[in-house]
Amino acid sequence: MTEERRHLLAQIQAEVGATARELGFSALSPAVERAMLEVPRHRFVPDRQRDLAYLNAPLPIGGGQTISQPYIVAIMSQLLEVGPGDRVFELGTGSGYQAAVLAALGVEVYTVEIVPELAERAARTLADLGYPQVHVRAGDGWLGWPEAAPFAGIIVTAAAPHIPPHLIDQLTTGGHLVIPVGAPDSVQQLARFTKNGDGSLSQENLLPVRFVPVTGAMTP
Repeated sequence: MTEERRHLLAQIQAEVGATARELGFSALSPAVERAMLEVPRHRFVPDRQRDLAYLNAPLPIGGGQTISQPYIVAIMSQLLEVGPGDRVFELGTGSGYQAAVLAALGVEVYTVEIVPELAERAARTLADLGYPQVHVRAGDGWLGWPEAAPFAGIIVTAAAPHIPPHLIDQLTTGGHLVIPVGAPDSVQQLARFTKNGDGSLSQENLLPVRFVPVTGAMTP
């Protein structure tokens, strides 16, 4: 599988180069590259999908959810600008792959998944692979994880129609929120929000994307 991961990383690097103008960077950081090489994506997909695990493409994982395209996982990880010792909140654990990549960066991850079966499966996979710094909870991620806040970064792996106010409250000053914003039946914008000292947000719209929608009690 190591050679397959190297081939996948080369594809991701090429796609980052092709979208450098929109992203604001032309290459992945060495830390993100190492994380993408380290994490065994095949362990996060259903058995019937394992021969497809190292395609640079999203894959269904059950419960109406997907494991994100590796290119998207890599750039969202880099856009957070977090590193060892930082705490990150993730809305939408899914398979646990994104959380594992963040953990490989040395980050402590608090992640919430609304589908209980997916949360249980992700927690089991992450534990089996030796990522004790990833904390998984089944529930409504729209509410965040207040008792672990504040977070240096927040990542949302499903499309939201607007910015969750609970998450902004739990973000540190100077921290980044990376989130696809838009309606579920249309192309969304991958955006990065930075929390300013006065509590306001600065917004960067980066790429057109398509994500499954956020679900939960706090969505309209």
